[in-house]
Amino acid sequence: MADVMFTNVKIFDGGGEAPFMGDVLVQGNRISRVVKTAYGGRSMPVSGAQVIDGAGAFLMPGMVEAHTHFSWNDQPSLDAIQRMPPEEHILWCAEVAKRYLDMGWTSCVGAATAKPRLDVVIRNAINDGTIIGPRYLAASQEITVPGGLGDTTQPHLPQPEFAFGAIVSGAEEMRRCVRMFCKYGVDSLKINLSGESITGMPSESSQFTEEEVRVCVEEAKNWGKRVAAHARSTWSIKQCVKQGIEVIYHASFTDTEALDMLEAHKTEHFIAPGLAWLINTSYHASQWGLTPEVTRKMGYHRELEAAVESMRAMRKRGIRILPGGDYGFAWTPHGTNAKDLEYFVKYVGMSTMEALLSATAWGGPMMRMGKVLGYIREGYLADILLVDGDPLMDITVLQDKARILAVMKDGEFHRAPPVRRANQMAQWAA
Repeated sequence: MADVMFTNVKIFDGGGEAPFMGDVLVQGNRISRVVKTAYGGRSMPVSGAQVIDGAGAFLMPGMVEAHTHFSWNDQPSLDAIQRMPPEEHILWCAEVAKRYLDMGWTSCVGAATAKPRLDVVIRNAINDGTIIGPRYLAASQEITVPGGLGDTTQPHLPQPEFAFGAIVSGAEEMRRCVRMFCKYGVDSLKINLSGESITGMPSESSQFTEEEVRVCVEEAKNWGKRVAAHARSTWSIKQCVKQGIEVIYHASFTDTEALDMLEAHKTEHFIAPGLAWLINTSYHASQWGLTPEVTRKMGYHRELEAAVESMRAMRKRGIRILPGGDYGFAWTPHGTNAKDLEYFVKYVGMSTMEALLSATAWGGPMMRMGKVLGYIREGYLADILLVDGDPLMDITVLQDKARILAVMKDGEFHRAPPVRRANQMAQWAA
């Protein structure tokens, strides 16, 4: 692993301050030096380092995606995702993992997988170098109840292999299910605490008993695992706080009590609202039969309004909101994930600085790596992007792969900058 010096770059370090011109030295898999310089100035060269003259390009931490479904295969239904044969499905996941890294997402938090071990296998293959992908936390299937979100079995085909989720009924079945996924080696358990309008169970409904939820969290914690919840309804959000469920996906329908509870425990929870799903399902899925008229009747337009209001309220209260929008359906394809940052600015009222922090500094704790991930600082892991353009001026530049000049993960280039840049100062390394 060669040492790398980025010089003449505009550094966004993740601390919330204005970017500054400077140099960044990477040695091994860590950032060993960050130096401020005058614009166009250069610090002393480092013997033996590959020198990258950024020519004023924007250097920032790699991004963290908080709600990732590698196994969602850009199809229009849960059945179309789950019924993909396992051999093709694992190959799909491997290709998608690379796609995320291509787009600057150097870390991803698995939110659920379509088959019991897909996430675990992909995480392990990334870690041992078999495939290329971001840092990854592997999730279980979605745990649900008979007839709930994720139960896609038919009366004449009740076999669990035909279900999108893992179906349980009662506390002891929940305990057995959690233990099974922990045996497989997941990092987190996903529980569907509320419905989803497209499946027929309204988003404002909730499907588990408090005892079932309690057992899920208790057993997961016994194994040292995290719990994440699909929680659109007000009751389900309150259950997340009450039961200590760390990751809350969606959180669309809140009331004052739910917001007060979240604010009182805001350092203990992460919110990934999935606005991309609501926006695109409501207005950009007509090709698949989901016209605005249809989705309005389903309740998605109303939910989008409620979700935006909830996120605006959470932002004002200092509750952490992170990107991750249920990408992997036909109308939210993988690779378009940076749209979330645009939506945060457009709908939630975040500044571009806040949106960028949500995808960087706030992602370190989400990955349980808060002391070493999400910043351009000495001693931190070298997950680094070099961008043509300033996301603080135009947050949409992160949606364009061609504008992401370089992607470094763990001190190694996944995609090196253009040769012309790398060679501009080659004599320094001589």
